[in-house]
Amino acid sequence: MADVRTLIAAVTSMFTESELDSLNEAERDGPLSWTGYGESLARARKRTGETESVLCGTGKIGDTAAVIVAFDFRFLGGSIGVATGDRIVRAFGQAIRSRLPVVSLIATGGSRLQEGMLSLSQLQRIAARCAELRERGLPHVAVLRDPTTGGVWASLGAGADVVIGVTGAQVGFAGSRVRPASYLGDSAYTAEGQLAAGQVDEVVTEPDLPGVLAAWLALLPVDRPAPRHAPVPRALGDLAPAADGWAAVGRARSAARPRALAYLEDYFDVRRSISGDRAGGVDPGMLCGIGRRDGRLVAYAAQAGTATTPAGFRTATRLIRLAERLNLPVLTLVDTPGAAADPESERNGLAPAIAELFAAVARATVPITTLVIGEGGSGGALALAAPDHTWITPDAYFSVIAPELAAAILKRDSAQVPATAEQLRLRPQDLVDLRVVRGIAGP
Repeated sequence: MADVRTLIAAVTSMFTESELDSLNEAERDGPLSWTGYGESLARARKRTGETESVLCGTGKIGDTAAVIVAFDFRFLGGSIGVATGDRIVRAFGQAIRSRLPVVSLIATGGSRLQEGMLSLSQLQRIAARCAELRERGLPHVAVLRDPTTGGVWASLGAGADVVIGVTGAQVGFAGSRVRPASYLGDSAYTAEGQLAAGQVDEVVTEPDLPGVLAAWLALLPVDRPAPRHAPVPRALGDLAPAADGWAAVGRARSAARPRALAYLEDYFDVRRSISGDRAGGVDPGMLCGIGRRDGRLVAYAAQAGTATTPAGFRTATRLIRLAERLNLPVLTLVDTPGAAADPESERNGLAPAIAELFAAVARATVPITTLVIGEGGSGGALALAAPDHTWITPDAYFSVIAPELAAAILKRDSAQVPATAEQLRLRPQDLVDLRVVRGIAGP
């Protein structure tokens, strides 16, 4: 494993180390009088040249100043003891006082056994500081190096706003020495496995880490003024008015219609994505992240044309709450036939996930701009729509329910579906007349 100072030098410039703790040689074997602990500390200090398992300080990552918390796994497995906890708590305090983001470069086996419960209780102190940082609107980016296990992953790592895994890193609450042998080869305990399970935003190689961190910090603002509504994206598809309701539905369902990815590429100069709901799920049909447009930072949540799963709704909620902490306006793009209604989605809490997103949008403390770019299918679409600031493209529709399902509920045969679509008044021009949307986006 690379020397921690080499890693810091690769990631940061102008690094200034925080003031170190004085060594307490009188308590060689620690607070539990664990025989041999003093000798273990002495060997770790000699081997690494460090006095503890974390190195803290301030530096610049790209163009952004940040507080750095870097773990040295060579020092007793990067474990956390009382002195380690003191350093991390002070580092977060420095970030709060100086209004700086925090970047945690984690590589740890967890709590230091030789200090018992005094070691474990450091997690409470660290979690409290993480919460205070969030409350102050300051971003925290965690990097999961090899390995990241135990309570440090469950507090410092998983509690960050953005979580980046290093390729091939072991990541899991249970470390390799404490989980059953039958689990040792399971990919769930890897950075890639955690990405697939919605716990990590992206996985990068260590050489790419400096650039990725610099890019993220440039999109995570500190002390921004009150945000204004994000501009409405321009319409990219067919601009002609739909002849009737069924024609509107057909155009929205056309494979040739521009989808969310095309709108995001057209709208933003640069952007980065967050991934996952932090509850075990990822929905590739919900694209979320932060981007820059003409110098303005905007958070976004965009449906990509598929039925939205509980994980998708929860990820959108996570995005809105992140935007609130960072004081960013939000852009939502609506495009879904509706919420996923399969048995797995029901078991995974579909209705509560939709309810949580409805509440997040309704009570958002930052402005939300919505553009319906395709299918606006029922509550699964409405959950992402700003109540008073929604627009629609000419090749989209918004409906209480899909026309086919409406006909089924009304016991009409398939021949009556087009007429039912017309009765639903789901065309863009109908929705403007009904004041459901504020207007139709232009080119």
